[in-house]
Amino acid sequence: MTDRLHDCLLDGLHDRLPERSLVRPPACSTARSSACPTEEKRLSSSPPASRAVPFVRARVGRWLVLLRLLPRVGGGLLSAAVVLNVLIGLLPLAFIVWMSVLLDRLPDAQAVSGGTTGVFAALFLALGAFVLQQLLAPLQAVLGEVATRKVDGQCVTGLMDTALRRSPVSMLEREETLDLLSDARGAFDRLLPTPGDAVGGAIALIARYTQLLGAVVLVGVTLSPWAGILTGATALVLRFGQRGSLGRFSELYQDMAGQRRRIAYMLRTAGGTDAAKEIRVLGLADWFRTRHHQDMRDYLDPLWAGRRRILMGPFVVLALVGLAGGTGVLLLLAGPAARGELSLLTMAVALQAVLIPMRFGVYFPECDVQTLYGMQSYDSLTAFTRRAAEETAIPRAASGPPAASVPPAAAGATAPAGGPPTRGIRFEDVVFRYTPDGPAVLDHLDLEIEAGRSTAVVGLNGAGKTTLVKLLTRLHEPSSGRITADGTDVRNLSDSEWQRRLAVIFQKFNQYELSLRDNVVLGAPGGATPDPRAFDAAVARAGLDDILARLPEGPDTVLSRQYEGGVDLSGGQWQRVALARAFYAAERGSHLLVLDEPTAQLDVRAEVEFFDRFLTMTKGLTSVVISHRFSTVRRADRIVVLEHGKVAEQGTHEELTALGGRYAELFRLQAQRFAGPVPEEAR
Repeated sequence: MTDRLHDCLLDGLHDRLPERSLVRPPACSTARSSACPTEEKRLSSSPPASRAVPFVRARVGRWLVLLRLLPRVGGGLLSAAVVLNVLIGLLPLAFIVWMSVLLDRLPDAQAVSGGTTGVFAALFLALGAFVLQQLLAPLQAVLGEVATRKVDGQCVTGLMDTALRRSPVSMLEREETLDLLSDARGAFDRLLPTPGDAVGGAIALIARYTQLLGAVVLVGVTLSPWAGILTGATALVLRFGQRGSLGRFSELYQDMAGQRRRIAYMLRTAGGTDAAKEIRVLGLADWFRTRHHQDMRDYLDPLWAGRRRILMGPFVVLALVGLAGGTGVLLLLAGPAARGELSLLTMAVALQAVLIPMRFGVYFPECDVQTLYGMQSYDSLTAFTRRAAEETAIPRAASGPPAASVPPAAAGATAPAGGPPTRGIRFEDVVFRYTPDGPAVLDHLDLEIEAGRSTAVVGLNGAGKTTLVKLLTRLHEPSSGRITADGTDVRNLSDSEWQRRLAVIFQKFNQYELSLRDNVVLGAPGGATPDPRAFDAAVARAGLDDILARLPEGPDTVLSRQYEGGVDLSGGQWQRVALARAFYAAERGSHLLVLDEPTAQLDVRAEVEFFDRFLTMTKGLTSVVISHRFSTVRRADRIVVLEHGKVAEQGTHEELTALGGRYAELFRLQAQRFAGPVPEEAR
């Protein structure tokens, strides 16, 4: 499970994106409601009247969710940020008032004795408001950043917990889930605004709306209440019109997550080290460049077309609204001014105050993009978390027989204790399909894994060997039938409780860019505290002593040359590291060792040496070995041949070769390839 989740979190599982998403404009995400609008509706310049109520409700609901995020900032920090932003919103108004007072006092300053005192006082207060605003702006940014990081830290923890512990692998193999995870993960890679950015942007909006409210009050006091109401109404129409357009564009952007995953994959592959040699040797640089340009066109053309259709219509309407509102306020100002009813102070305050609301028709760089896209990231995160909760509930109820249909003896049995199974593990009439309408990969499989003995599973590609491992490790649940340990259905245990008893090496195991010590001790059940004795024993079992002796920093050497003092290992050396990880888990309490093609990258001589050592070191441990090399399986206590999802043959190596069936045929073919003459016992 770890290897798939590593790909999901760090690489976005880009390689599973269907090709169709590269050449077609994006349809509505399947993660959305089935009533999701079509492409044309989504690109419309404004929501029709029939959709006005849900349109408003959706945005009100999003702000309510944002308000629920605010407590994550912490009471003290949130209070300080709110007070600071209110003060920053009031300071421009104070500057307007005192500059207007300064202008009003200038004509009489020389005519009246001591008049300059009032001028300098007004100038001092105006400059004080300006300077204080400049001094507080960095503090505003710092508090906003701290609030952002606190919220993001909690969200990242929740995302990792959900992806690494609570989401089944089957969920991580579906495109709609990958789109949700891609957007949520992309935000924390700083590719998109994060939920913390949304909180920081919402706090910054306090200063903007404080300034708007103060400006409306100034206009209402200096001119008339109607002028204040008209100014405020115009500002809010401009504000929500622009926000609505940006919101619809952000929905279009979110619907194109699959194409962004493909573009990110191409960039990561072309610029990474894993594919560098192959790209150069095969001359693929031009192909990657051309493909990337095509992917970008397929992505940007519908995106920019949608942006034009979404933004141009509202721009014209909102420009007319702003013109009408501004003209109305100026007319309310012009009448009294023409009659000489307004003083210079009143006119100066009113004119400057009117300009503030009119600026609400533009995007606010410190908050608009952050709140909209940050909340979309949070929506993706919560949708992914909710999907994981649903998936963890559904498979337990839908996979296999319900609890009531478990045979009485098993139903009454207690869950096995934390020790090793004493009677073994059984697959009882197990059927498994990857999709409900797909073919049965395992077809009414009956299989016993004997306790304290080694069981090898062989078969051609597609026989169901790796699927068997996935069910044994509970990465998937049977579609029907059950798996028992000492007679108890393993579904009576939580996934984590069962998996702590396993030490597993998958075909594609993770190669962590960490130290050798970390790579080995990660095998400990539940990430237990490292045990030096168990580490040394695991390294010795896996034959890593010679490699360890050559590492410049010993076990603390990072296994990647991308870090100072790090080294790269060969494929076979990494295989030994993975084996050491499994042995370490066994040392720390895992009782079932599962090896899926454990020696695929070792040469034949090294493989023989490993299994001689393996059988000695794991004596009394229950083990399951998946392999295609018969030099491996012939040493197992029991060999099982899978065909078409069923057990075709089983027995010891000697019994199966004497039987002259499928196993004997495959053994003879492989013996001829590796050894030349066919062994006497296989003739």
